[in-house]
Amino acid sequence: MRIVLFAAFATLLIGFAPVEVKAADGNVELTNQEWSFDGVFGRFDRQQLQRGFQVYREVCSSCHGLDYIAFRNLEAIGYSEDQTKVLASEYIIEECCDDQGDIFDRPAIPADYMPNPYPNDQFARASNNGALPPDLSLMSKARHGGPDYVYSLINGYEEPSAEVEAEMMDGMYYNVAFEGNQIAMAQQLFDDLLEYSDGTPATAEQMATDVAAFLHWAAEPKLEIRKQTGVRVLLFTFVFTVLAYFLKRRIWADIEH
Repeated sequence: MRIVLFAAFATLLIGFAPVEVKAADGNVELTNQEWSFDGVFGRFDRQQLQRGFQVYREVCSSCHGLDYIAFRNLEAIGYSEDQTKVLASEYIIEECCDDQGDIFDRPAIPADYMPNPYPNDQFARASNNGALPPDLSLMSKARHGGPDYVYSLINGYEEPSAEVEAEMMDGMYYNVAFEGNQIAMAQQLFDDLLEYSDGTPATAEQMATDVAAFLHWAAEPKLEIRKQTGVRVLLFTFVFTVLAYFLKRRIWADIEH
């Protein structure tokens, strides 16, 4: 029974312990940030997520899609149903087919998924000097470091030394957070590139932080529910173990050892 109690206590400690994430490549430099959703009781900052969506919509969406996010999912980050309808109506969806069998365009509705900026991969490559802009729906989960990777990548552009620049391929940019340090995407965020609707100063660092948080939500929209469920399970396990211990003591109390 002591072993069972120890196991339950260890489980609680593991659940509340912080997790350290390391970069996969030695030449990659990630900047660790303090995120509101870190830790067992961490939660997303809805205002930050809306700012991050604004950065994605006004900057990132020209090249990168969010194939797994529907407009109605934006209600989870604080938009009302009416606001979601208005946001969706700003996008055009190709629909097949009308009564004549032809493809036609229509305004998007909340049930639609966000349209990709390119009709196919071949067109995307042709528009980006042969590089294929990745979909960002799961980017924060697909890379070591998660939101720290996204934040570091956006802010990782530097001027290479003359020696390094001489070895770089044409059309590539130097980035300390990208594996190999050569990336086809140019720097995208600069101070005051856009104006936040909530009045927050739109510095490059602030925009990088906000869009990194938004993309982590896009990759893990059920993160808060998962954490809440985990805490309940851990508490139930602990209470059940304590009750089982006292039940064992009562059952064996009158039996000589």
